[in-house]
Amino acid sequence: MPEVSLSRDKSLVELPDEFKKRTSLTLGAAGDLIQADGLESSKDILFENISDVLFGVDISFANYESPVTNQKPVEDAIGGGRPPIMCCSFAQFSTLTGHRGRCFTALNAANNHMFDLGIEGLETTQRLFKENGILGIGAPQEPLEYGRGQILTKAAIKIGFVSATFGLNGHQPPARETYRIHTAKLMSKYLATDLELLKAQIDDCKRRNCDFIIASIHWGYEFEFFPRRRQIEAARALVEEGVDLILGHHPHVIQPVEYYRTRRDPNRIAVIAYSLGSLTWGWYTAPHLVLSMILNMKLSKGLIAGKSRTYIESIKPIPVFRVVSYEGGQRVMRIEKLEDYLNGQGSDHPTNYVKQMRKYVDLVLGV
Repeated sequence: MPEVSLSRDKSLVELPDEFKKRTSLTLGAAGDLIQADGLESSKDILFENISDVLFGVDISFANYESPVTNQKPVEDAIGGGRPPIMCCSFAQFSTLTGHRGRCFTALNAANNHMFDLGIEGLETTQRLFKENGILGIGAPQEPLEYGRGQILTKAAIKIGFVSATFGLNGHQPPARETYRIHTAKLMSKYLATDLELLKAQIDDCKRRNCDFIIASIHWGYEFEFFPRRRQIEAARALVEEGVDLILGHHPHVIQPVEYYRTRRDPNRIAVIAYSLGSLTWGWYTAPHLVLSMILNMKLSKGLIAGKSRTYIESIKPIPVFRVVSYEGGQRVMRIEKLEDYLNGQGSDHPTNYVKQMRKYVDLVLGV
């Protein structure tokens, strides 16, 4: 079977020569937001060194993976033959979802941990999304919302979000509420990848005249640096169906960003980020586990050959990593840009540690 090659040359992303731009917006996208003990101490500190690329944009996105609960906090760890249960306090939610008065624009809730605490945890999290002006993606609140996209309009650009997760770690919504989270067989060892739920959402976004479609997909294999062939084929199939940007998450490590010229529109370069890694997680120190990625990009809407189109004008993958320190006797987490440390601005980690992270970035991104 021939190998599948990925184009990792971001210079392919540019506007066509004959394109007449009318409006544009900026977008910052990150991977998993996962609870970590002591995050309360990091309020308005966690994102301070990356706020320009994540919150100083028109639309900010991440995958939110730790449901909030009114129940007794759950303490669990990886092991015991089953996945850990994720649980987030109200204070930790506040730290994870905003910075100095500005919250994420949209957060994905279609992931394998979002039903860890049942209906109560899901609904509590969704209520907090609404109270903070965050668009929740992938968790319908009414049966009629199942299989439909979520729509967001900024700068006269109508963006449709579609979403799905490979599973719910064995947790199941009640029989009458199976619509609660967009779930599909995306990683089965024995069955073909099922893209029908995602395709239904894509069709819904097309019917509602979206200018640009973003797919938030929770899939892939944990701790693997490259997607498998079936996943690449599925991603490209979704692009040809109408998706313009895929934001992948779940592996907890970064995976390649593919720049794919579509058959449906030869002027269009779709971007497929197979995994953005985990922006926040526990207090791990292994270089490949603290490393993640933010995609910073510009979308432009205009006319080409008399037709309205929205393309990605520019993109910059920004490797970032978590740093833990003690300040005033409290443990504090910050997200740092790797390039700052490579340029000598940071000094919290040994040179070899930083070089190891750079090695992973070069391997995955093909720098």
